[in-house]
Amino acid sequence: MILYSYWRSSASYRVRMALNLKRLDHEIRPVHLVRDGGEQFKENYSALNPQQLVPTLVDGDAVITQSMAMLEYLEERHPEPALLPRDPAGRARVRAIGQAIACDIHPLNNLRVLKYLTDTAGLDEQARLAWYRHWTESGLAAVERLLDSPSTGRFCHGDEPGLADCCLLPQVYNAERFECDMAPFARIRRICEALKSVPAVRDAMPENQPDAA
Repeated sequence: MILYSYWRSSASYRVRMALNLKRLDHEIRPVHLVRDGGEQFKENYSALNPQQLVPTLVDGDAVITQSMAMLEYLEERHPEPALLPRDPAGRARVRAIGQAIACDIHPLNNLRVLKYLTDTAGLDEQARLAWYRHWTESGLAAVERLLDSPSTGRFCHGDEPGLADCCLLPQVYNAERFECDMAPFARIRRICEALKSVPAVRDAMPENQPDAA
């Protein structure tokens, strides 16, 4: 398998975690989102991913875009070790936590959105950061409440890292990078510290990628 990835992309980070947790052999091919105006806009990559986003996962003849689709694909093609619980209610809970991050928080903080705010909407740097912090902190507050459950263990659901954790840690990485106030989120912080102790997760971290600047 080939994963087209950018080291700081939280969506790419999700898939790197999943591939490592499932112990799947893969090659990372960096796509730099800033250099030369953005390598994602080059013709060869645009042909692979018409949205001109990362990541893209190539598995034989299958070309998969959208990180959440990739996580589900990997779970279906390689069910062990599992990223989703066995019971339907547990699977729904894990998906809900993951989608609260991937669908509700992340899109508002995407690089292209932040670029639009400054280049087109005319916000200065402080206003842009205020936008980012507002939506990230309010979104993480909701996730913190979702984690107030007996189903939460060492990780988001139980004591093994799964799909929700693949979404949580990358979003927290971004939040810390932009100096969001993480103090209110004790459950999130505890889970992220536990994740950082897992070798497969550490190998997926941005600073450990071949294209890390």
